Amino acid sequence: MTYFAKMKGTTTSPPMVGVSEVVWSWVGAFLGISLVAWINYQVLEGTGRLLLIAPFGASAVLIFGAIKSPLAQPRNLVGGHVVAAIIGVACYKLFAQYPWLASSVAVATVIAAMHLTKTLHPPAGATALFAVVGGERIHALGFSYAILPVGAGVLILLAVALLFNNIPRTRRYPEFWF
Repeated sequence: MTYFAKMKGTTTSPPMVGVSEVVWSWVGAFLGISLVAWINYQVLEGTGRLLLIAPFGASAVLIFGAIKSPLAQPRNLVGGHVVAAIIGVACYKLFAQYPWLASSVAVATVIAAMHLTKTLHPPAGATALFAVVGGERIHALGFSYAILPVGAGVLILLAVALLFNNIPRTRRYPEFWF
């Protein structure tokens, strides 16, 4: 097969999901992000701490909208984000004077680390990148970034996903833990 022929793909697009699945995904994502955001703005406001980071939006897509995906499972959600936070902070500390290098090394290293630990979770790439480009507020957290906001935030999202995704008979989460 030629190089460009590979880009045609091998299958057709998956079928659309039903309205019920759309509604369950919407409500789940709303509840999960609402809880994290509420804690961020109502409990942590004024403390200098934060809980809500952009990569959690992408995680919500997976854990509420693609619950059967291996990328959405608890090990991937929690492990991917925590590994990414640690690597992202380390890369910032090592290469802070070269942000372009810190950014690229962080994301590339996180992909390799997630593959090696079987925790591949695409939104975690953004968690690593945010450790580098997130500004002084994030940089000041140092390695505690892996605990709060990252660790605590993903555990809250996971708790909501576990409770909510198992309400309808048509949904089951998780598919596996380890």
